Amino acid sequence: MARQRISIFPLAGALLLPGMQLPLHIFEPRYRALIHDAMARDRRIGMIQPRGGGVVPMLFTVGCVGHIADIEALEDGRFNIVLNGISRFHVLRELDVTTPFRQIEGEVEDVTDDGHDILAAIERAALEQEARRFAEAQGYVVDWTAVSRLDDASLVNGIAQIAPFDAAAKQILLEADTLSDRADKTIQLMQFFGRTERDGSATMQ
Repeated sequence: MARQRISIFPLAGALLLPGMQLPLHIFEPRYRALIHDAMARDRRIGMIQPRGGGVVPMLFTVGCVGHIADIEALEDGRFNIVLNGISRFHVLRELDVTTPFRQIEGEVEDVTDDGHDILAAIERAALEQEARRFAEAQGYVVDWTAVSRLDDASLVNGIAQIAPFDAAAKQILLEADTLSDRADKTIQLMQFFGRTERDGSATMQ
C-alpha cells in the first residue's frame, strides 16, 4: 500500500467500488471547492461513509478513491460528475487543514485487475436467484436477460451499489476482500433486509 493525502467526500449510502462508476450531483459549496481542487490536480477524490451524525462526523476506516471521468459544470456553480472507482484506501489519520473539505492520510491499496476474480457456477446461481426474490419483493422491474450477460464482478458490485441497504451494510460490502465474499455477504443482506421489511424495520450496526 502507498501512503497518500486524500481529499474526501463523506456521503452515507454512496458506495464506490474499484472498477465501478458512481454518478454524483455536487451542490454544497465545500464540495464544489473539492471538485475545483481535484480538477486542478489529479481529478481524484476519496469517497467514504460517515459513521454517525454531527457537524464533523466520524468516518468509517475504509473508502474508495475515485477518478472524475466525466464532469458537467452547471451555470449556478453546481456539478454533475461521474467517478470511476480506482482502489480502496484505509484511513490512517485525519489531517488538520484550512480547506473547506476534509483531508486524510491514507494507505491506498495497489490497483489490481479483478478480471480473474470469478464466481463458481453455484455461487452465481445463488446470487441471481436471491436477487430475483429481492427485486420482486421490492417491486423492481429488472431486465434479467441483460443481467445474465453481466460478468461476475459487474453483477456482484452492481447489486452492492444499487441495493437499498443502510450505510453499515454498504460498508460491509466495500470491505469484503474477494468477489466471492462480497457475493456471499450480498446474498445475506438481501435475505436480512427482505425479511426485516416484512417483519419490521431493522438496521445493521
